[in-house]
Amino acid sequence: MPGLAIDVVRERYKAVRAEAGPGVTVVAATKYVSIGDMAVLADAGVEVVGENRVQDLLAKHASFASVFRWHFIGHLQSRKVKAVNETCELVHSLASESAARRLAVPALVEVNLSGEPTKSGVAPEELERVLGLYHDVRGLMTMPPLADDPEQSRPYFRRLRELADAYGLRELSMGTSQDWRVAVDEGATLVRLGRVLYGE
Repeated sequence: MPGLAIDVVRERYKAVRAEAGPGVTVVAATKYVSIGDMAVLADAGVEVVGENRVQDLLAKHASFASVFRWHFIGHLQSRKVKAVNETCELVHSLASESAARRLAVPALVEVNLSGEPTKSGVAPEELERVLGLYHDVRGLMTMPPLADDPEQSRPYFRRLRELADAYGLRELSMGTSQDWRVAVDEGATLVRLGRVLYGE
């Protein structure tokens, strides 16, 4: 990704927050954002960032620990949990018993609603068991199948909301750059955005 422009990020971030509304946290996904460009996000007013890789999380956190609120949004491996515990306020991707045993920060359980074998997450029928493994689950997260039409994500978002309601969970992390508006419409409280903030 080329260097980010502060004015572009600031205006896009402001516009997304205004459209999403006060009940939705905009998590700036930083998987493809360089350490140098993290300063651009800070200057643009970004408050919450989400990182996919623990190695990158640690490198960026070392320079910007107090600048942002940090979320972990990637696949959570049990051997990397200690680093996440030390840096993040929320994990979006709890999906295994081994990670649950080591985790010490609030989490969302990742649910694989599409049944795609390449996707992480627990099957809906396993959700109750997984919820019982960890004491501080705040909600659920999902990634619908990639689609050109955002409306194709709607059934997955709606199903996640129904599952959250059934278990009395408040937080819903769903929606990325291509379908975040549909996610908000279906009750998302967190959206994970990259391209829509940074440009092509």
